[in-house]
Amino acid sequence: MINTEQNQSLSRFILLLMTTAIAATAANLYYSQPILPLIADEFKLTHSQLGGIPALTQFGYAFALLFISPLGDSVARRKLIGILSCLLVVACSAAVVAPSLTILLIAVFLIGVSANITQQLIPFAASMVSAKNKGATLGTLMMGLTIGILLSRTLSGFIGEHFGWRSVFIMSALLAATFGVLLRVFLPTNKPHTNLGYFPLIKSTVSLFVKHKSLQTYTLAGAFWFASFNVLWATLAIYVSDVPFNYNAQQAGLFGVIALAGVIGAKSSGQWVNTLGSKKLVLMVLTLAAIGFAITGVFAGNLIALIIGIILIDFAIFSAQVANQVRVFSIDPSAQSRINGIYMLGYYLGGAFGSMAGVKALAMYQWPGVVVVSIIFILISVVFNAFAKK
Repeated sequence: MINTEQNQSLSRFILLLMTTAIAATAANLYYSQPILPLIADEFKLTHSQLGGIPALTQFGYAFALLFISPLGDSVARRKLIGILSCLLVVACSAAVVAPSLTILLIAVFLIGVSANITQQLIPFAASMVSAKNKGATLGTLMMGLTIGILLSRTLSGFIGEHFGWRSVFIMSALLAATFGVLLRVFLPTNKPHTNLGYFPLIKSTVSLFVKHKSLQTYTLAGAFWFASFNVLWATLAIYVSDVPFNYNAQQAGLFGVIALAGVIGAKSSGQWVNTLGSKKLVLMVLTLAAIGFAITGVFAGNLIALIIGIILIDFAIFSAQVANQVRVFSIDPSAQSRINGIYMLGYYLGGAFGSMAGVKALAMYQWPGVVVVSIIFILISVVFNAFAKK
């Protein structure tokens, strides 16, 4: 089918709408984390039972990356985003009235699935701009994604503490309904790139990964640097809760504000891609990330060193992600949703692996182990990036 997206302009208003919608949608993946103790108190849950809530949210998101994201190439994205928005409203509403843990688990899984709105909006916007403007556009979208991730826990914790954990899901449902209407009204229409049926579409997604060696390289590079990023964030709260810091949970959460440096990185790197090229930019920022990890290790226990390290790491990782997505979206313009879905699934799995490796390293070798594992992952990313074509 004929693609009409390139003939449509991405106005500043539409870009702003997409960016804020991405922030609001991505936040749903993290809203439950600060309010877990409140949920545990109401349902009398054990730690193992409680862990299923954020886990199923993430599993829902991973499921959607593989089985929902490809639909963006065969279904009009505006229509698909509308369906996912309705599902998000229903899922959040189910969480609000959940009488038991079972219903709540089903609800949060569906919240994770419907958060795929984010991964529909990003390729949609990328398809509507020229190659020259792709980096800047993705930088702006990643800024929204970063803000949503970083501020979600702060907002959820505040609302949950003052109004109860169910109020968090009421807020989420209202935001989903609001953005669902706005996106339905203002998003442009597009014709799908393919008329493949659902199962052939899913099969073709796997085939694209096998076919394009560059996609394999970009995915593996991204997976390992995101693994290093999650090594840090999966262990940071534990690390600073012990001597010499002895911070409580609220104080540990403030490191998320420091991580807003990643927003700056995501925004500015979009402009650097055109002048430096993705391959060179990725190498530069990964070097910066390794330096950041090294600083936290050499000056372990020093708050200033930890802050500097976090700023460098977040700046670098989000900058690398923007540069990587520019080249990912250039592989096959007619299959952007499928390619983005498989890429983000690899990225997500890398992050999950990093989280597990980080906790294990901290338990066995304390903070020096975390630093060493993180730098190893960065070096592996550098190797894969060296094999990249651009």
